[in-house]
Amino acid sequence: MVMMEIRNFFPVTEKYVFLNNAAESPLCTRVKLKLDEYLAFASEAPQNKPSPRHAVRTALSGLLGGEPRDYALVTSTGVGVGLAAAGYPWQPGDNMVVPADEHWNNTFPWLALREKGVEVRLAPVGADRRVSPETIAGLVDSRTRILATAAVRFDTGFRADLKALSAIAHASGALFLVDGIQAAGVVPLNVVDDGIDLLASAGFKWLLGLPGTGFLYTSSAAREKIRPVLPGMFAAEDSFRELRYFNDARRYETGSIAYSLFYAWTAGLDLLMDLRITNIHARVLALTDRLIAGLPAKRVELVSPVEKPEERSAILSITTGSDEGNKALFERLMAQNIIVALRGGRIRVSPNFFNTEAEIDRFLEAL
Repeated sequence: MVMMEIRNFFPVTEKYVFLNNAAESPLCTRVKLKLDEYLAFASEAPQNKPSPRHAVRTALSGLLGGEPRDYALVTSTGVGVGLAAAGYPWQPGDNMVVPADEHWNNTFPWLALREKGVEVRLAPVGADRRVSPETIAGLVDSRTRILATAAVRFDTGFRADLKALSAIAHASGALFLVDGIQAAGVVPLNVVDDGIDLLASAGFKWLLGLPGTGFLYTSSAAREKIRPVLPGMFAAEDSFRELRYFNDARRYETGSIAYSLFYAWTAGLDLLMDLRITNIHARVLALTDRLIAGLPAKRVELVSPVEKPEERSAILSITTGSDEGNKALFERLMAQNIIVALRGGRIRVSPNFFNTEAEIDRFLEAL
C-alpha cells in the first residue's frame, strides 16, 4: 500500500496532526465499516450476527505468536492483569516484582495484593529513566511468584528487555507477565520468543481497535497456576451441575463481550497483518529519528532514553523544564490542531505509520 492510501484510512489526518497514538488510535475507516456491518446485522437480522471470537484469537496469534487457544478475550489491560493477580494461589511470604511508576493498570492490581499479605517489590527507575534487568534481578528470589513489567513504559517509551527479564523470572520459577498495550501492534513482540507467560493488552491503541476490546495471553505454564476467578458461560463446558473448565485460555473469560467492537476490531488486526509489525516499527523509528534530530534547535529537553535502538519505541517524552511551561506548550500545540498528550507533567509525542515527515516538521516548527 502507498502512504496516501494508508492515510485515507484515517480521516483524522484531514484536520489534525495526530501524534497521540499512545493514548488511543483514531478510528480507521476499515474498522468503522466493519462496525457498521455488524450494526446492520443487529438491526436487520439479529439472528445472523456473526461471532468474532475465533477470528480475533486467530489474528492475535498471527501477530503476537502462540496459538489461538492461548488467548482469552477481555475488555482491557487492567482486567487481564487483574485476572492474573487475583487468580494466582498466593501464600504467606510470597512476593512479586514490578518496576516502580508503571501505568496504573500494571500497578493497582499488584498493590491490592498487599491486603493478602503479598510483598510487592518495586524496582526503582534509574536516573537515566531506564529499569535495568540487573536492578530487577536483585529483587527476585525463591519466593517471587510473578515478575511483571510493561513492554514499553507509557510515560517515556522505554522498551524493556523482555528476554532478559523472562530469564530472570524463570530462573526462580516465577511467571513472567507483560503489560503489552504500548507495544502490541507497533513494536515486534512474540510471546514464545520473548518467553512471556502472560500478556495483557487492550485493543484501542496500536492494535487499531476500540475501547472495550482486549486480551489476555496465557502460556500452558501460566494456565497450570492461574485459576479462573470470574467464570461465566464461555469459560467451561455446558453443564448446570458441574464446572468443567476448558483447558485453554477460554477458562478466564466471563460472559458476553461487546461483540460489535470485537467484530470491528478484526479489520484493524487484518490491516496490521497486511502492513507487518516490523515495517510499522521501522516507520515509527524513522519518524521519531526525525523528531529527535530536530529537537536540539528547540528550547526543550528530550526525556526518553533513546541511545540504544533496542530500547526505543514509538513514544517520545519532552519537557520545557517546568510543569507550567509544559502545560502552556501543550495548550499551544492543541490550539494549532497538533494533538499530543500531557503525561506526568511532560509532553508525550507518539506518531504511527500513517503520520508523515511533513507532520513531524510541523510539530517541530510549532515548538
